[in-house]
Amino acid sequence: MKDNIFELSLNELKDIALSFQSKIKKGLEEESTQVQCIPTYINPNVNIQNGKALVLDLGGTNYRAAVVEFINGRPVIHPINGYKKDLSVMKTSGYTRDQLFKEISDFISQLNLEEEMPIGYCFSYPAQSLSNGDASLIRWTKGVDIREMIGENVGKPLLDYLRNNNIGQFSGIKIINDTVASLFAGLSRSGYDAQIGLIVGTGTNMATFVETNKVKKLDKNFVSGKYIPVNLESGNFTPPHLTMIDDIVDVKSDILGVQIFEKAVSGMYLGEIVKAVFPDTEFENKFDAQKLTQIISYPDIHKVEYVKVATNIYIRSAYLVAASLAGLIKELKEQSPSIKKICITAEGSLFWSENRKGENYKEMVSKELCLLLNSLGYTDLTIEINRIENANLIGAAYAAFG
Repeated sequence: MKDNIFELSLNELKDIALSFQSKIKKGLEEESTQVQCIPTYINPNVNIQNGKALVLDLGGTNYRAAVVEFINGRPVIHPINGYKKDLSVMKTSGYTRDQLFKEISDFISQLNLEEEMPIGYCFSYPAQSLSNGDASLIRWTKGVDIREMIGENVGKPLLDYLRNNNIGQFSGIKIINDTVASLFAGLSRSGYDAQIGLIVGTGTNMATFVETNKVKKLDKNFVSGKYIPVNLESGNFTPPHLTMIDDIVDVKSDILGVQIFEKAVSGMYLGEIVKAVFPDTEFENKFDAQKLTQIISYPDIHKVEYVKVATNIYIRSAYLVAASLAGLIKELKEQSPSIKKICITAEGSLFWSENRKGENYKEMVSKELCLLLNSLGYTDLTIEINRIENANLIGAAYAAFG
């Protein structure tokens, strides 16, 4: 048995990349696959010059509301960074849809809206995009479980609630995933042949634009251009070369057998992996990626074995992300061999976390991705990983006008 059970060789990472690519191919053709590749039936309007949109952003634990005003094509957010509220209460047993809608509407009321505008709603949970711009909730993740909303539309019930309670005047609502919002925000940067939206925070996911004719399962009523945004829901990928520790984390989770990649990668689960390695140790309940990076960054105040394991888990997470990106990029290159320059718009506290005693997460992803792409024969690619402030809000505003 190797000393570091979380270590992955280059060949093992290539296996993961190729496995992920094969799951993407299947997801583009069929419904209900492991990597769902959900088409988003919205063409983002990045050419909007003047106008206002209400934007909502519901994430793992935080909720934001703001007005994005386009002035000569430049997005301006009111208030700066939006109103923010901790919505961890969503994880409470018995929490209802009406309670959630009231939280959302109370926040919207604070914006004092005086004119009609569209709504762009960044909804960070697996949802099936509909041809009218709405979405149907597939399942909750990140510890949330409001059962009555599963299988129902996300946008129209909220819009009806706002109208019935005389909260603002709205011309319509468009629903996108946070990863798709990052993807859309990346369009504000020009000069790229392909775009990828990436989230590595509480959860993890990817999105990209795919040639429309490659998505065999498209809604026949949808009229699109050459490309369509696709939300991969990559957190549900089951990669090869995981460990028995990952099996333990899965068994102890509230969602057995799903989101396996997320459980090996994301901030919500990294602490659970450490706990599974040391089952007889009492760690604090909220042991997330932030606490894990503190162990790595301040090794002198933690046990040597904890530091070693936490570091190995942190590195593996970054390498798994690199492998999944390599698999997606390989698929994009096979679809469009002319691609030379790719923009990755990355969001998430884990992705941008810092390690005081070693390489930061983003640097590890970037270096390993380069090695993997070279080993796969793609030596002519330029990959740029960007961070766009308020990407979710900007992407949601582009969607609202789409």
